[in-house]
Amino acid sequence: MTGLLVGAVFGAVFVVVNAQSPLNTVAVNILRVAACLGAAAVVAMWFATARKERTAPERPAPEARKGMFGRGYLIIVAAEVLLLFGGLRVLAVLGGPEQGNVAWVAFVVGVHFVALAPVWKDRSIAVPGAVLTLLGVAGLVMASTSAVAWVPLLSGVLSGVVLLAGSVTFGWRSLVGAS
Repeated sequence: MTGLLVGAVFGAVFVVVNAQSPLNTVAVNILRVAACLGAAAVVAMWFATARKERTAPERPAPEARKGMFGRGYLIIVAAEVLLLFGGLRVLAVLGGPEQGNVAWVAFVVGVHFVALAPVWKDRSIAVPGAVLTLLGVAGLVMASTSAVAWVPLLSGVLSGVVLLAGSVTFGWRSLVGAS
């Protein structure tokens, strides 16, 4: 559930930061409120699941989760940080439009999920990872066109919606499954 919580928070941030013009004010506000409500729902599910796990008679062994944050994870996160900040710097040097930055972030975050899937032995995170990667690539391509103003919606808001939808869906499954 903690991973879902992180995904929901980052998803909400993607939406709140990138919901902007050329969308009208009403659409922007609806997207932002929906994103915050989605993140709040995952927070509530996180607490409910934690409460159920505390009262459950059997607890999974800590060794079962130990491998999640091992060497493979650390290598992927280090590569993600280097790609993220290095790529943003390269985009700036190349004179790319500022809107391309969100596309690069979506791309790197997506690749990070795809790379983590085999390390964590969890194929389910590869799906949103692939979607974020594609939204990032599409935004990078779109950034060089006259539709550049729509890149934050495509690569930012939609990426946030993917993260939130996945977090809410898997959080609900986890909560109902824990019953």
